[in-house]
Amino acid sequence: MRWNTIVVGSGVGGLTAAVALARTGQKVLVLEQHYLPGGWMHSFSLEGYRFSPGVHYIGDLHEGGGVRKLFEGLGLGADLAFRELATEGFEHFLIGGERFDQPKGRDRWRRVLYARFPHERAGLERYFRVLDELVRDLARCDQLLAFPRALLLPIEAPTLLRWGFRTLEGLMNSCVSDPVLRAVLAAQAGDHGLAPSRVSLPLHASVCAHYDEGGYYPEGGAARIPRAYLRELRRCGGEIKLGTRVTRILIEHGRACGVETMDGCVHRADDVLCNADPGVVYDRLLPRDVCRRERWRALRAEYSVSLVSAFLAVDMDLRALGYDSGNYWWYRTADVEGIYRTMERELPRSEIDGLFLTITTLKDPSSQRRGHHTVEMFTFVPYAPFARFRADDGGARPPDYVELKGRLRDQMLDAAEHVVPGLREHVVFCELGTPLTNDYYCETVRGACYGTAKTPFQVGPFSQSASSSVPHLFFCGASTLSHGVGGAAVSGLGAAQRILGAATASELLSQTATPLRILPAEASRAPTYGVRSAA
Repeated sequence: MRWNTIVVGSGVGGLTAAVALARTGQKVLVLEQHYLPGGWMHSFSLEGYRFSPGVHYIGDLHEGGGVRKLFEGLGLGADLAFRELATEGFEHFLIGGERFDQPKGRDRWRRVLYARFPHERAGLERYFRVLDELVRDLARCDQLLAFPRALLLPIEAPTLLRWGFRTLEGLMNSCVSDPVLRAVLAAQAGDHGLAPSRVSLPLHASVCAHYDEGGYYPEGGAARIPRAYLRELRRCGGEIKLGTRVTRILIEHGRACGVETMDGCVHRADDVLCNADPGVVYDRLLPRDVCRRERWRALRAEYSVSLVSAFLAVDMDLRALGYDSGNYWWYRTADVEGIYRTMERELPRSEIDGLFLTITTLKDPSSQRRGHHTVEMFTFVPYAPFARFRADDGGARPPDYVELKGRLRDQMLDAAEHVVPGLREHVVFCELGTPLTNDYYCETVRGACYGTAKTPFQVGPFSQSASSSVPHLFFCGASTLSHGVGGAAVSGLGAAQRILGAATASELLSQTATPLRILPAEASRAPTYGVRSAA
């Protein structure tokens, strides 16, 4: 069978494009190397406990939010429900023994910071003003970057022109000096994995704006999202093949015309869309004499930091102890810059300095089993220490690898004691994932959890384009427009727009779709700012 479009990879970018194309009448085939769909959105079960390693919260799902419009406009509303995270503190920042709870709403968050740091109020006002103006300018980028409108950038997007190639640290240096406040403003750095001195300021501003109206978690776990996509894809006549690894993109007469899979099957199509990372596509799937310049660039791109994931079940009544559905970001000191730079460079020696902890059974009560709560924890690590353990044959890892995992597990449990005192004594199940786990299940480049590193010269016009120099070969995903569920989904919609030649991406979204079901956050304890522990 000949397809209109073949999509390589079933991450949210690929699925968004596949559904958008299928809804126009295209015959679409999605090929996924994993036995579970969804890329980082998949869920899995271990000893009866359900875990979702790549989705911990999603923003922009409030009434009128962009991600909400996208899900609804693709016909997913009837199959998806989200529960709002604790509105009084969907983010809990535990920094050097002090706690800050970020509530839903940018204005409420500002008031919290003004009250705690009255001496920095003028700087904070300038900081938030720059972020707001950057997000406003970015929203108009598609129109402004095309010639001759680009000549109007100094007038229509002055903040983007001034700050577009700067970092978060650059803005903080010009606004605030209190080290604790700087740590609080940088505490969400885990959402891109870069130190304030390394991350693109517009990218960080976009991440912050994404969560202005709080966070949401899919009812039933992250796997409900790809499940909803696939139901709509099949309703529109599209197909997906799981456990089907693409080994080659076919190029004939200078254009992409299909793919070959590991079983030797050839699937032909008018267009090929890659949801795989550019490093994978150019290094493994395309002939060496094709796209030489793009290949050179992709293979020299810096990829994001990797991570170690810990999946736990505990026999504690965490709700009764005062914990809620918000995320817990723990930093040993206020030196967030130093902590992220160290995590990128080396493994922890005696102890971990930064940890993200989430209690998934408080976000999604339907996932609770045997009266136990499930906890997911993450810390960033470089890939190099794990590279020597990589085995392409999928065989057993050597004893040194098992020993390293054990050491990291103990260090993460020790760090978790600062968030949930006594947790270690109540662990009834614990398993770790490493950068090699990311490579195996999500086909990452060197274990990268966010695609390419979002430094100033790897985003925007310097990121992987949705198009390529090979006609009918397209890209989407975390290394194009942006990462995360929202960023990757929008990249997929943009790729579908290019394939179809649509004037705007919004043309691909229905305006009369079934609305998403948004479940209210469960009541939580009123936050107390400046306390010495999370309990």
